[in-house]
Amino acid sequence: MATMQTPEAPVPLTALSRWYLYAIHGYFCEVMFTAAWEFVVDCNWKFPGVTSVWALFIYGTCILTVEQMYLKLRGRCRVLLRCVIYTLWTYLWEFGTGLLLRQFNACPWDYSGFRYNFMGLITAEYAVLWFGASFIVERLVIRKTLRLRLHKGPEDGWSNRQLDAGGGRTRNDANGCLKGE
Repeated sequence: MATMQTPEAPVPLTALSRWYLYAIHGYFCEVMFTAAWEFVVDCNWKFPGVTSVWALFIYGTCILTVEQMYLKLRGRCRVLLRCVIYTLWTYLWEFGTGLLLRQFNACPWDYSGFRYNFMGLITAEYAVLWFGASFIVERLVIRKTLRLRLHKGPEDGWSNRQLDAGGGRTRNDANGCLKGE
């Protein structure tokens, strides 16, 4: 006779799960930004957004680091100062990863065409954009991601099917009792 499983308490996402969400978020934003840029600069109605697979690692790791900064700084300084710190970190991370990728001829960006660029790897013209992105990342992405929980139990969509003692499949009915198929 099968007994109903008691649902476990929801658990926070692992660092790897959060990294994955941050990587996908950054990747998507990069594609949308390049599509919008192409439209504004070249009036291209096709909105061809592009990025590199390297962006997954770059954004995932950068935002996971910003998350840790947020957790340490949230009670110590105001959001605007935190965003300045995040922006400085973003420039440092973009420069460092760009420099490393350039050693393998794999850096997907080149800011040489911008007036205030440094080695073509970072540009001051993006400071306001990075600041705004930092604000959005903290207020929406990180704070919401940290609230997500994994839940295993009858309501999770996969735990409601269990094997009974005879090897047959059972499932919970509306009142929480198990019934065989």
